[in-house]
Amino acid sequence: MMALVLGASILIAGVTIFRYKEEAESLHNDKLVRKENAIRANIDYILRTTYYTVNTENLPLIFKDKIYEIQDIHDTELNIFDIKGNLLKSSMPKFYLDSTERRIPENKLELLKNSTEKRYVNTFTENDQKYHSSYTFILDKYFKPIGILNLPYIEDDGFLKRELNDFLIILAQVYALMLIAAIVLAYFQSNYITRSLKSISTKINKTRIGQKNPKIEVKRLSTEIRPLVSAYNTMIDELEESAEKLAKSEREEAWRMMAKQVAHEIKNPLTPMRLNVQNFERRFNPEAPDASEKLKSFSEGMIQQIDTLSAIANAFSDFANMPAQKNDLINVSEIITLTIDIFNANYISFENPEEDVFLKFDKTQLIRILTNLIKNAIQATEHLEKPNIRIKLNENDTHIFIEISDNGLGIKEENQNRIFEPKFTTKSSGMGLGLGMVKNIIENYQGEIQLTSKEEKGSLFKIKIPKK
Repeated sequence: MMALVLGASILIAGVTIFRYKEEAESLHNDKLVRKENAIRANIDYILRTTYYTVNTENLPLIFKDKIYEIQDIHDTELNIFDIKGNLLKSSMPKFYLDSTERRIPENKLELLKNSTEKRYVNTFTENDQKYHSSYTFILDKYFKPIGILNLPYIEDDGFLKRELNDFLIILAQVYALMLIAAIVLAYFQSNYITRSLKSISTKINKTRIGQKNPKIEVKRLSTEIRPLVSAYNTMIDELEESAEKLAKSEREEAWRMMAKQVAHEIKNPLTPMRLNVQNFERRFNPEAPDASEKLKSFSEGMIQQIDTLSAIANAFSDFANMPAQKNDLINVSEIITLTIDIFNANYISFENPEEDVFLKFDKTQLIRILTNLIKNAIQATEHLEKPNIRIKLNENDTHIFIEISDNGLGIKEENQNRIFEPKFTTKSSGMGLGLGMVKNIIENYQGEIQLTSKEEKGSLFKIKIPKK
């Protein structure tokens, strides 16, 4: 827009200057013609009223004094030449005659004679000043040329230039105001457009799969922005539909994997139970002296397998349906100390701050978190002669931080991203639900858990929980 205003101002200024030059040229030509006609009429009147015979030889006598009267009347210099181009009489002062043509050049005479109007105007520039010099024939009463009238004319463009300068100044002021108005208008228009774009950008940055994403509703949308907003809103509908399908697919896949895991874990104790029952049925003799002992041994084996199945069922139940959260104010330092005492291992150290650390949390679930992580650390270091498990607690104004580290086996890099998956485990036994449950509890309190681990160097679990 600003470029358009600037270009228009330059174009108009250029056209104005061009038109000024044309008008000035036309004005000077008209002025010269009018002055020439007036002087010729005056000369014709003098020739009609003179007592001298009207011929070339008498022209200096006829216009001896009259030439100065003509000069005073018409306020212009004039020269009279004979037919051959020789100067006969001039109104210029005598000291100017040396710098004036005393004879018309032959080429100018030829141009005058060959002109259809019997008139020739010579235009030239001297000392940055433009001059016109017109040549016309002086005729007697029989229209016979008896002399040549020369009128030197200087172009005085002072008035026109002043008018042009005034016009250009006004034009510059007008376009300066237009340019300022264009800048202000462009500023507000760009703000209006960018405000809509910022709103759209903010909404797009907040768009996440798996959550409710609001549509963009901006009033007075420009024509350029409206298709973008429409496309975004359509994308939100498609995203929600895709997210719903994905979530449904993930739930179905999770339940399928869970069902496989449950079936696998249940089959493990069922197979020995079946073999035990078949073997007992085949070999048991009620009449045998040790029948009661065999029955007791069989019962203990069955009870042990049943307890295993019960433990499996409880573990899956705990993972699928966590108990309701409690927000009791608990002393985290005491809970960690209590949990460490359960394991009764002298290679577990606790770096406790000088002041007790308090947190609104479910005491039972915090014990669950610590128990799982410490138990994993013990299992990772049980092959070492000098195992080392360290627990560190600290806090700031908004969060508490718990770190549990060991010098055990560590976790392979390709497994670290999957370690918190419910069905994933690196152990030869167990169901792989412990760390998944830990992550679930921490995230329910808007907390975070991170793992740093290197093979044969150990692992470090960092827990961050907000105080509120």
